[in-house]
Order: sequence, then structure tokens, then C-alpha cells
Amino acid sequence: MKFYSLNDSHIKATFKEAVIAGIAPDKGLYFPESITPLPTDFFEHIDELSHHEIAFQAIHQFVSDDIPDTVLKEIIANTLDFDFPVVDIEENVGTLELFHGPTMAFKDVGARFMANCLGYFSQGETTEVTVLVATSGDTGGAVANGFLGVDGVNVVILYPSGKVSDIQEKQLTTLGQNIVAMEVDGTFDDCQRMVKTAFLDAGITGHKKLTSANSINVARWLPQLFYFLFAYKQAKSKGKEIVFSVPSGNFGNICAGMVAQKLGMPVKHFVASTNVNNVVPKFMQKGIYEPMPSIATISNAMDVGDPSNFVRIRHLYQDDLATLQENLSSYSFTDQETKTAMKEVYAQTGYVMDPHGAVGYLGLKEFQKTHPNTFGIFLETAHPVKFLDVVEDTLGLSPEIPAQIQKVMDKEKHSILIKTYEDLKSYLLDKN
Repeated sequence: MKFYSLNDSHIKATFKEAVIAGIAPDKGLYFPESITPLPTDFFEHIDELSHHEIAFQAIHQFVSDDIPDTVLKEIIANTLDFDFPVVDIEENVGTLELFHGPTMAFKDVGARFMANCLGYFSQGETTEVTVLVATSGDTGGAVANGFLGVDGVNVVILYPSGKVSDIQEKQLTTLGQNIVAMEVDGTFDDCQRMVKTAFLDAGITGHKKLTSANSINVARWLPQLFYFLFAYKQAKSKGKEIVFSVPSGNFGNICAGMVAQKLGMPVKHFVASTNVNNVVPKFMQKGIYEPMPSIATISNAMDVGDPSNFVRIRHLYQDDLATLQENLSSYSFTDQETKTAMKEVYAQTGYVMDPHGAVGYLGLKEFQKTHPNTFGIFLETAHPVKFLDVVEDTLGLSPEIPAQIQKVMDKEKHSILIKTYEDLKSYLLDKN
């Protein structure tokens, strides 16, 4: 299978080429040239399949030209060695917990899958690859953990100074080895802009082989469809129409869920729940896409004013607003509404949501006001302890610190402070 640029469908690449390049030479995101639905009996008997079997069948058509089946099965086994439970919260509402991996965030799946793919592609290569990634929170830690010690791969992570949680910062600034953290005086959008500029800077690419581990990279983005299928497997016995509500920032996660839908997953509707960075909710109402400067919130991993992956979602539905509205609803919520939801759910059920999951919960409840006969699944994208200050301030409790987090808490932070793109460029060119 080939992948083509969403800016120019004549620009095509293999999966391997798309992974290594990260972004097309015309700045476009890569997109698979076809999505062939899986057989109906795959979904009818999905509860008889293991997570590894589900993942193999789901991703196979996209990667099989470049990754042999035996290697793909090893990559999946290395990626998926933790649980993805759907936990019932209240009647007709469950949460898909995506925080049982090594960095306790949903991005562990995509980061590990990509790291394993890039490690395989780098075998026998003499030129090292530099993974350049911007993070608004959890991406950095997941990428750092996934790529730590991978031969032939160096990782440079850009994050906005003072705009990620303390634990998130620890996870991306304390590992050392082939991981370098760059602390940017600015917002996530500034970080992302620097990364995109570097990819198109011949002064850098003429000397360095760069790729991205943001969800713009197909190897980071596509495997996120796995856990939507895992959730469907667990919820299909409910006997009700299933709807997913996804806390959304850069929109890669919900887009992957929609690819699972295109593969035949019997889910008709998705909810994109955002904080006050509400570019997509406005688009869904007016049909006009207007990027905005990102606004800092307590759900910081979603503080994105120009979500990269929304172009992929529009493309999935032929950029037809009416068709998109049949498959997607989108709502935005304030920090105060988020805190209120965290308090109410904890008081009524004892369940502790992180602020991102709370936004997903709010979007689901809004949708169910007009669609009550559905079973809704909102995504808990990170463990609440990763947003300890928000949880403590809102709920007056301190969650127990899991082992995955404890091991980085006492490590010393190492970051390089930068202010401009030129600072980044100088570092990349000076680094041997």
C-alpha cells in the first residue's frame, strides 16, 4: 500500500518512507491510499480473538508491504503488553482506561509501535535518524520511553515551558541516553511550528535524517485504532448502539477511531470533546475552519489551536460537512465545567477522572441528552496522578503514586532552554 500527501495526491510513499519522512515534502500529512473493510465475521466473532490477533488483522493492510508478518507480530507483542479495560461508571456510560502502559497515557501504544517500526527499519542503516517531536503533555513521555535506547535513533522533544504538569515534565526530561528535551519559551503551537519548519528546512535535512513522532506520523497515528476495537469487543454485549467520546487536542486519536469505523467497526458516531480551544466545535457548527492561538487550561494536553489531524478527518468524509456531522459531534467545555464533572462523578461513583477524561465525559453526556438509548464510552487518556495538582485542588485527595511514576519522581531534570527556531536549528546542526 502507498500513502499519499493530503496536499497533493500525486506525492506518494511506502509505509517505510512515510514513517521515516514523517511529513510529505509539500507539508501534507500522509494518508493511506485505501482502507479495505475487514470481513463482517471479524466483528461478529471479535470477542473470540486476542488483542494481538485483533491488532494484527487491523493494521496488516497498511504495513504488510514493508514489514513481514513475523516481524509485525513481534512489534505488536512489544507494543501491547498491558490492559485496556472498559470500566462501567454509571448506567449507559463506561470509560476506556488507556493509562495502564509504561507512561500511563494513551500515547504509549502509538509511540511504542512507531519505535519498534523505526528500530526495524534502521537495521543495517549507517545514517542515524533524529526523531523530532513537539508535545503538549503526554506525547513527550511516551515517545521518550518508547524510543529509549533504540539503536540508530536520537530523539529531540520540544515542550512549552511551564505548560506541562510536573510529572509529565519528569517523564520526558530525566531519561538521558538518546533522549534530549528542549524547553521552549512559548506554547505548544510554537513547538509544533518549529518542528514542521525543521522538516522543510533544507539546511537541516541536507545533513540530518529527520522524522516526527507526533500523531502526524502514520506509525504513531494508525495503531491508536487498536484500542477502539478492544473497547468494541468488550462493549458489544451491551446490546446498544455504541458511541465514543474522545478528549481531543490534535485530533489524531479520534481520527484513528474513525479509521476503525471505516474498517467496519459497527460504531456510527463519535464525539470530539474539547476544552476552550474550540476550533473544531465551531467548524462543526459553521463549516468554517479558523485556527486560534492556543489557550492554557487544566487539560493541557488538549491546548491546541490548530489541530493537525483534523484535515485527515475531513478527508475521511470527502470534506463534506453534512456527512461529517452524521458521524461526528463536537462540544467544548470550560475548566470550571471540567472541575464540576470531576467532583460530581467522584461524589456519585467514587471514580477519579483526570481533567482530560472529564472533558470526554462531558461531551458524552451532552450527546446522550438527545441520544439516550446508547452505550457511551469516554476515553480516560491518562492516569489522574499525572495531573496531581488539578486532582488535589478539585477533589481534595491525592491518588496513590503508581510505580511507573515513582521511578522518575526523584530523578534530576535535564532540558535545553530555547526561544526561537534558530536555537533549535543551531542545536540540530551542531549535534554530531
